[in-house]
Amino acid sequence: MSFAFADHDGALPLFVVPADEVDAWSATRPQHQQNWLKARAFAGKLGDLIVLPAPDGTPEAAVFGWGDTKARARGRFHLARAAEALPEGAWRIERPLDPAEAEEAALGWLLAGYRFDQYRKQAAPLARLALPDGVDGDRVKAIAAGEALTRDLINTPASDMGPDELEAAATALAGNFGADIAVITGDGLLAQNFPMIHAVGRASARAPRLIDLNWGNSGPRLTLVGKGVCFDTGGLNIKPAASMGLMKKDMGGAANVLGLARMIMALELPLRLRVLIPAVENAISGTAFRPQDILTSRKGLTVEINNTDAEGRLVLADALAYACEGEAPDCLISMATLTGAARVALGPDVPPFYTDAPALAQAIDAGAATARDPVWRMPFWQPYEEMIEPGIADLDNAPGGGMAGSITAALFLKRFVSEDVPYAHFDIYGWQPKPAPARPKGGVGQGARAVLAALPDILGL
Repeated sequence: MSFAFADHDGALPLFVVPADEVDAWSATRPQHQQNWLKARAFAGKLGDLIVLPAPDGTPEAAVFGWGDTKARARGRFHLARAAEALPEGAWRIERPLDPAEAEEAALGWLLAGYRFDQYRKQAAPLARLALPDGVDGDRVKAIAAGEALTRDLINTPASDMGPDELEAAATALAGNFGADIAVITGDGLLAQNFPMIHAVGRASARAPRLIDLNWGNSGPRLTLVGKGVCFDTGGLNIKPAASMGLMKKDMGGAANVLGLARMIMALELPLRLRVLIPAVENAISGTAFRPQDILTSRKGLTVEINNTDAEGRLVLADALAYACEGEAPDCLISMATLTGAARVALGPDVPPFYTDAPALAQAIDAGAATARDPVWRMPFWQPYEEMIEPGIADLDNAPGGGMAGSITAALFLKRFVSEDVPYAHFDIYGWQPKPAPARPKGGVGQGARAVLAALPDILGL
């Protein structure tokens, strides 16, 4: 999917008018437009759109209601509604916007054109936007393309997006940007000491693997680790049907880090990027790992399996330990569709992130606000450490009791990260439950744009 902006020449004006400015603005318009606005009782309500015809009936302008501050605070990408509703042609925004608003408008407009049409052709909007003043068009297009990659990967059903296909997607991305890629597959994981990745994926006919992408020759080191569970039955602790219905998105962490990697490489940021993806299918067969098994991780920590449906943290653990070996990264970030507890706490729109590095937390918070990519910091709450210590092994992959599930999962992952490595973990949902401006129902990126906006502060770029 390609994203482009229209030329300013010939673009029709799209007036963006708050509710409290409607009367003053309307008075500046030609009489035939005033009559048209009055006939349609335009009041500037957020999202209201009226195309203003010329005397010959052809469109000569449009007006979009901007509501008030309270209404705008209840959503994002409001101008994407105009992209969906305007007639074919080029349009330019006629209202001064601050830099963050202008970039949000441009990105939202492009993302409104996203369609997942691999299995059914779908018409995209025909209205094109002239790039708002002060917006870096190449940057916005790179972000949109990265987000589209993430959405495509998540939306693809598991029949066509298993570990093989996820590897192929990473390989294609590496080829497009001159990155190196290495993959350890099947029993090679045992030979090279990735026992928990192997244990989770060994029951599937599609072999587990660790994907390792590297790009860039100089600058600070950034390592991204994404959970690539391409389908999660729950294993022998099998999920009920209602809980299994969206498990094609259980590789959403991998999709997010690949989308973020695409943004970074397209923008040619001066850093050394590494992407690690443990790609598996948590299936059931005679070789499936079992409740009460004790696994020994790459780091040497033993893990008691109290629920085979808590598999994501197992594959991430081996990858995180590997990420910290050798020359440690200057920043390590993991992304995973990890716990239902995060959804109970914050819902589908706001993923929690965990870090105990104050500067990293501050940069991510600021990046999230700038990028309109909301996240919420949660604590690595040390008093809960005992909840993940079962006694029979070093760690418990699924503490009982049902409380603090997202926190205990994050604490589990933190055990596999070197203490001197700045680390943040995102517990994302990766799915838009119902359509919203610039976000159709389906797979969606979360946290990636926040991290991208934060990288200059995180790495001193």
